[in-house]
Amino acid sequence: MDLKLYLVALFTAFIVTYMSTPLSKWISIKIGAVAYPRARDMHTKPTPRMGGIAIVIGFMATILIFTPMVNSLDMKKVIGIIIGGTIIFLIGFFDDIMTLKAKQKLFFQILAATIVVACGVKIDIISWPTAVEGMVKIDSNIVSMIISILWIVGVSNAVNLIDGLDGLAAGVSSIAAICLMILAIIAGNEVAIIITIALVGSCLGFLPYNFNPAKIFMGDTGALFLGFILSITSILGLFKGYMIAALIVPIIVLGLPIFDTTFAICRRIATGKPIMSPDRGHIHHKLIDRGLSHRNAVLTLYAISISFGVLGILVAQKSIYYGLGVFVLLMIVTYIVTSGGKEDSTK
Repeated sequence: MDLKLYLVALFTAFIVTYMSTPLSKWISIKIGAVAYPRARDMHTKPTPRMGGIAIVIGFMATILIFTPMVNSLDMKKVIGIIIGGTIIFLIGFFDDIMTLKAKQKLFFQILAATIVVACGVKIDIISWPTAVEGMVKIDSNIVSMIISILWIVGVSNAVNLIDGLDGLAAGVSSIAAICLMILAIIAGNEVAIIITIALVGSCLGFLPYNFNPAKIFMGDTGALFLGFILSITSILGLFKGYMIAALIVPIIVLGLPIFDTTFAICRRIATGKPIMSPDRGHIHHKLIDRGLSHRNAVLTLYAISISFGVLGILVAQKSIYYGLGVFVLLMIVTYIVTSGGKEDSTK
């Protein structure tokens, strides 16, 4: 596949999503999927919240048109991604309408992840370097499937959790997708290239409507779907060699949502609250509480996400241990920058 075809795929995802967003806004209003301001929310007026419909339409249309043109096409994997993505879309769709229970959403997320993994999108070999015995390798299909499912479900929810400011989830997802696209190009994985291009185009096509002040939110319909596709792409054979690279690099590229989710879980456990309970302690809340405007907070998080993405690419090309050191340093700096702020009664 050549550059022109990639650009056409990018344009297709962008224009289909952009043209579909008014339709998704109309559907949201028609079925009552509207986000009314709550104590922990940052918006001040009712806003349609099913913009994810347009993202999914743009992504799926691009995948269906362009993946058949790939030379080394594994149709089983593509079908698995489409089926799993459709299940995730439906979970978000109904959650935006009637608010599903956490256990219900988790069940169907695991189901969608299991289907994708069963179709071959999974971590095949787990290996870890040790100073004494050299390389420890666990070649187990069961362990591989469990880790792959946990990764897909975890990242899906991580992206959903950062969807708290206008344009944040779409922008961060597009940045992560661009970085994964670069890694896919380096690896020569054409399927992963098309998937990441479709994701980038869909996110960028939605951003004009979603950036502050947002005319529409993506809702769980879009946020869960973006996290699901990002998690899949990150394990779609982008790395040759040992599994440590295949685990560490995606964690770094998706560092912002993973970092925020990890601290949210620790925070809720420390305060004796359920892990899935919402609060106003996320990174974007802290930036707002420190006095940043809505747009400046989003742009700051874009910059942090770009830093994580560039770091991930560098780690993929250089020493793992060098990258781990920089990654830890970046997390510390991010925590210092985003910690603090005013307490909120909704925590």
